[in-house]
Parts: sequence; structure tokens; C-alpha cells
Amino acid sequence: MTVWLLISAMGILVALGLLVALVVWRKRKAGMVEEPNYRAFFIMGIAFIPVGFIWMTIAFSINASLFPTGLPLLSLGIIYLSIGLGNRDKWKKS
Repeated sequence: MTVWLLISAMGILVALGLLVALVVWRKRKAGMVEEPNYRAFFIMGIAFIPVGFIWMTIAFSINASLFPTGLPLLSLGIIYLSIGLGNRDKWKKS
């Protein structure tokens, strides 16, 4: 039962991935692709860093096995922050 559930979930994910790739390819072909909003990356990085740090601190203080779950949030925050700051000259005014 579990094997079929995993296989069907993987099939759905592959189908969604192909659909997204097709939509992006068509938009790129039509010239409708916009540059990402790097200011939004910066703001998300600012939000994810404290959340990940607090999550790791709380999980570590109660000796929970949730300690590794805060690490991806912290890492994602650092990555988003660096992407946003690296492209600061391309920030869009909103």
C-alpha cells in the first residue's frame, strides 16, 4: 500500500514539474518572462533567518528531535538574503 502511494505521489510531482516547465518554456518563447523581484528575496531572507534560528533554539532547549528542521529555514534565509543583496541594483520599487 505504501509503495503505491509513493509511486503515485512521485507521478503527480513529475507531471506537475513537466507542466511548470511547459508553461515557463512558452512564456520564455513569447518573451513574457520578467526578471525576479530581488527585493522580495531580501525580505524573505530577513524573515526566514530569525524564524529558523528561534526554531532551532527552542527545539535544542527542549531536547526535541526538531533541531534539524530549523536549519533549512535558517539556510534558506541566508541564501535569500545573499541573492537579494547581491542584486541590490535590480530591486523593483513597489
